[in-house]
Parts: sequence; structure tokens; C-alpha cells
Amino acid sequence: MVFSHGEEEKVDDVSSALDDLSKKWEIDPIVRDVHLGKRMDIQDYTIRINKVTYHIPFLSKSSLFLLWDCLWPDCHNCCDKQGRLPLTSRDIATISKHLGYDSQPSFLRNETYVATWDNESASDSNSHVITTLTMLNLKRRKSENEADNGHPISCRFLNECGACQLHPNKPGVCWLYPFFSWSQNEKNLVSVHTSFQLTGDCPGFYLSKNLDDIMPILVKYSEIIYNYTMNVNTTIREGFGKIDVIN
Repeated sequence: MVFSHGEEEKVDDVSSALDDLSKKWEIDPIVRDVHLGKRMDIQDYTIRINKVTYHIPFLSKSSLFLLWDCLWPDCHNCCDKQGRLPLTSRDIATISKHLGYDSQPSFLRNETYVATWDNESASDSNSHVITTLTMLNLKRRKSENEADNGHPISCRFLNECGACQLHPNKPGVCWLYPFFSWSQNEKNLVSVHTSFQLTGDCPGFYLSKNLDDIMPILVKYSEIIYNYTMNVNTTIREGFGKIDVIN
């Protein structure tokens, strides 16, 4: 498989993350290969649950699904390894109140920064459309700024017990993990889709012959994913974020 320069950098980052992960967790060699894009037999298995279409990796040669389960409290890598914490307008309202701010402008000045990053469109794998997404981000450490965008930083709201001090008002993107989501227009209706983030930071991925074990998780997350995606769309409409297409 031939990768572009940008894709090679991403693969290198994932490989390094997996190496770090394997110091504590046993990583299935096939799971590792899926993360690194080394499996040529991966098919996109779709299943619609409530209002969300899930895209689940299926390995055709071995008839195995790549699935996931959360290993908290033994693991809180999602709090230690995230590259950024983008905020929806709903996040801004709830977190500013949780932190005791009387006004949202004060919260935005003290606790957030603006960041822009490349976001490859998942709506059409053949189009290779690249967009930049600009949003307000919650500072994972007090001194964080745009130069830290995309770099793993342990979140300051993670306590010594591995629990989030913002919970249950943590950012929507935290609830979303390890999924990412996108919306697309289908017959003039908004359709929400989702798949796994394969960054190499999460030890919860495993292989299975069927979807039985993950079905309760998919049902639970369908509401989280749908609401988060709609909140992102609302955030952009309200001017708290924007998407630009790179030609």
C-alpha cells in the first residue's frame, strides 16, 4: 500500500501510539494491522441503529469484525491522549456554568482557544475532499494555545482516580470517544454516520465473529452520536465554528 506524505505521518503517529500502548496492554497483531492500514481485506459493514448509521470494519478473509468496549477505570487514555477538545455551543453553556462563570465571554477568554485543523471528509471516500474545521477548544492545561493543537496533552480535569471533574458536563467530544461522526445530505434529509477513531491510543478494540457483544453499546451511543453531530451543526450555524473547503 502506498501512502502520501501526510498519510505516512499519520501512520507513523499511530504506530508510535500503538508501541506506547503495548507497554501496558496486549495488542492483537490483527488489530494493530487494521490501525496501520495494513489489511487489504477490510470491508465497510454498515448497520443503522435509531438515527445513526454505523460503519464497522469487517475483515473478509477471517470473517471478523473490529469491535470496541471501554476499559475504564483501568484505562483513561482518552483523557490523556486527545489532540484537542472542540466545544459545541451547548458545551460552552454547560461547562461555563459548571466552572462557576457568570458570563460566557469570561469563560471563553480564560478557558478556551481557537484552533483550525484539516478534516478529511468521510462522506465520500472517493472524493478526497479536504476541509478545515475551526472551533473553540477547551484548554486541557491552563497554558494551552493553538501551537498545542493536535498534540496529546493530559487533561487537567482528570483527577488522580482517573475520573473527570467535569462529568457529567464534560465536552460532547469526550462522550463521543472512540467514535467520530459526520452528517451528510441524503434525499434532502440530514443523515448521521459514525465510525471508530483508530489513533492507536485505545486498548479497547478487539475482534469478534459477530456484533452481539457490541449491540448494547451501539444502541447507547446512537443517541450520544446523533445529538453531538446535531450540536456541531448548530454550533457552526450560530457562528461558534466554521468549515472551509480546500481546493
